[in-house]
Amino acid sequence: MQLDAKDVGFRYGNGEWLFRGVNFTINPGEIVGIVGPSGQGKTTFARILAGFENPIEGTVTLGGLPVKKKGYQPIQLVFQHPEKAINPRWKMQKSLREGWEPERALLEAFGIEQEWLTRWPNELSGGELQRFCVVRALGPETRFLIADEMTTMLDAITQAQIWHAVLEIAKKREMGVIVISHEAKLIERLCSRVVTLNKNE
Repeated sequence: MQLDAKDVGFRYGNGEWLFRGVNFTINPGEIVGIVGPSGQGKTTFARILAGFENPIEGTVTLGGLPVKKKGYQPIQLVFQHPEKAINPRWKMQKSLREGWEPERALLEAFGIEQEWLTRWPNELSGGELQRFCVVRALGPETRFLIADEMTTMLDAITQAQIWHAVLEIAKKREMGVIVISHEAKLIERLCSRVVTLNKNE
């Protein structure tokens, strides 16, 4: 089941194109990096791949079918700022179980302590919240994970733990992972292939 973007272009209104003519393919089990200058639209492209945004031009398909964002999807997106993805009015246990209920072994793989489940989001650090966001995205139906600067704001130890767990799961499930980061060393270490998002007018 390939995830394909063909001749994808996006701009806001009648403004300048963020990118145009982008072709991108990722297969199950691949770890692919996406790089490009700041402001080039990497996050927008991630949202298009996940079905949150429609391209102005081109198509995005999963297994040959258009990507649609309805219910729990096989393409999951994790953003840089976890506090924006967590409902501040829910305790962590409720937030975690919104889509599915992960096994304890998965929580332990990401270093999530049981006592955190009874806490409010503002009682946890950014690194602790991001662990929840990643686990929440790794439901049984997930086939592709898009990590948009997922660990940029975290310390080196937390980064290493999260990526180790993600890569172990990706290997076990043959899950594709798209890594979007400005950290060249991270991209080089994790990815077997790198795609540059260029403006093409």
